[in-house]
Amino acid sequence: MEAIYERLNAVFRDVFDDEDIVVNAATTSDDIEDWDSIEHINLIGAVEDEFGVRFKMGEVSGMKNVGEMAEIISKRAKKL
Repeated sequence: MEAIYERLNAVFRDVFDDEDIVVNAATTSDDIEDWDSIEHINLIGAVEDEFGVRFKMGEVSGMKNVGEMAEIISKRAKKL
């Protein structure tokens, strides 16, 4: 999981153009200033590209935090 979070940090930093972002399992959209619905779509696309996964619509709308995203990635990612 540590490797997943390292790569997620890189994706988040790129999408939100902020090198200071550090995500963990409890991180939510409330924790990152520019994380709105439009940036959420950009973020999901970037994460899917990075890990070679495709999230289901229900997963995208149901994720409560980065930890849930990381769990899905750990179960399904082709590029770990």
